[in-house]
Amino acid sequence: MNGHSTSFQIPSRLNATTPIELQGLERDDVKLMVLDREYGKCEHTVFKNLPDFLHEGDVLVFNNSRTLPASLKGKQGNRNVLVRLSRKRSGNTWDALILGDVHQAGEPIDFPGGVSGRIKGPGSESPLVQLEFNKGDSELMDFIFKYGEPIRYEYISEPWPLDYYQNVYGSVPGSVEMASAGRAFTWRLLQALKEKGVGIVFIQLHAGLSYYGNDRWPMPKHHPEDYRVSPEAVNEILHAKNRGKRVIAVGTTVVRALETVMTQHGQLQPAEGVTNLYITGDTSLQIVDGLITGLHEPEASHLNLLKAFMSEDKLRHAYQTALAKNYKWHEFGDMNIIL
Repeated sequence: MNGHSTSFQIPSRLNATTPIELQGLERDDVKLMVLDREYGKCEHTVFKNLPDFLHEGDVLVFNNSRTLPASLKGKQGNRNVLVRLSRKRSGNTWDALILGDVHQAGEPIDFPGGVSGRIKGPGSESPLVQLEFNKGDSELMDFIFKYGEPIRYEYISEPWPLDYYQNVYGSVPGSVEMASAGRAFTWRLLQALKEKGVGIVFIQLHAGLSYYGNDRWPMPKHHPEDYRVSPEAVNEILHAKNRGKRVIAVGTTVVRALETVMTQHGQLQPAEGVTNLYITGDTSLQIVDGLITGLHEPEASHLNLLKAFMSEDKLRHAYQTALAKNYKWHEFGDMNIIL
């Protein structure tokens, strides 16, 4: 991070390696740290108590993008390569990260099922490349779902099935990594929120890769993501705003999408497109009042985004508290709400 001022170490025992459901619990049994934006005070509870911290008329905005099994095993000649998809550019071309033995630019990569791909130039930023497949659109999607596996990082040792990387409400396939802020929601919790009069709306932002390996992270300015904000979502959000209620984003992807619309159009309106917005502590948020999110590693740009909600000191203090209280990190880990 810039100047590493928010630097801290996550001990490996705090990396969540197993979905909580496999420990005989429910997804909403993870811990929840409740942070006050203004005063920085912390409360500690469990996620299923979320309705206690929300008011009737508040609106939760979810990203309903579904996770793709975006890790593909292929061969270049007799060498094994691993391809991680990052973002669809057209019907048959994706930005992708290629791992494995040194890959030859000209030589095709062969995948199972008669699918092959060739590198046709640099991707949105280094080290991504553009990979053009010999199949497109629905045929390519079928191939991805049949042969792909969920992307997993070093701290996950088991190849958990794709279901564990889906939010219960995810409906539109497109993210290469789980929009994991929503993972702790169960249908029962969504029902409890509705009964309390909390509004629930969906937008989409298809998340790209969050990490390129070898201590390289995406630069948000060069990390385009596709988004769509529907008229229904806009109406609900504006209705809440007009009544002085809070709009709470479930995940940094939702903040990026909504604030992009404000930046591009000067007002909240239905929109779709591609965003390069980089949100930092210098960004004044125009629409989002609160955020539900997981715990982010110090190098991730998501942590910079949190500074748009809270001062760096308060954030650092909260994260130190989370470390002291053994909160678990990453997509299967514990949660944090900033209000």
